[in-house]
Amino acid sequence: MRAVVLGGTFNPVHYGHLFIAEEVRIDFGYDVAILVPANQPVHKDPSPLIDGCHRLEMLRRAVEEGGSLLVEPCEIERGGPSYSVDTIEVLVRRYGIDGKPGFIIGDDLAAGFSTWKDAERLSRSVDLYVARRTLEGSVRLEFPHRSVANTVLPISSSEIRRRISEGRAVRFLLPDEVLAYIKENNLYG
Repeated sequence: MRAVVLGGTFNPVHYGHLFIAEEVRIDFGYDVAILVPANQPVHKDPSPLIDGCHRLEMLRRAVEEGGSLLVEPCEIERGGPSYSVDTIEVLVRRYGIDGKPGFIIGDDLAAGFSTWKDAERLSRSVDLYVARRTLEGSVRLEFPHRSVANTVLPISSSEIRRRISEGRAVRFLLPDEVLAYIKENNLYG
């Protein structure tokens, strides 16, 4: 099985996340895209982060079971800080991935990639894809990678959280099942 990986906080998951995973999966010939929610992200401010069990459940509700997008809980199960280099090793073993897995990052993370834990080893163990987060995105990355000419959906989790806290519309920015879960559990309000 050929697999591409997209990690993130998914706080909450939205159509921008799901679409880029599916677009890279199709455009680069992967069988599945594996979505991995971070337990404790080391490259983002964790203060507005809700518990991993909620983010994991929202992902599960967003993804059709048995489809081309899979949800992997290994970082939340492992606990502590989330490091992509460790996660890739787990996924290769767990899924029996053929060849190098793909690994998607946003262009907003590219400049700091060299500061990631074992960045060089990580870059050798994956085919790195840098996706655009904005139409103006430019990539400065010293590691081998492919820039993705992806469709940009200008949706962000922080904007969704802000809109929910203000009682504003968020429907059609994220799957209905995710919005229902947010309301059921009074998240971000």
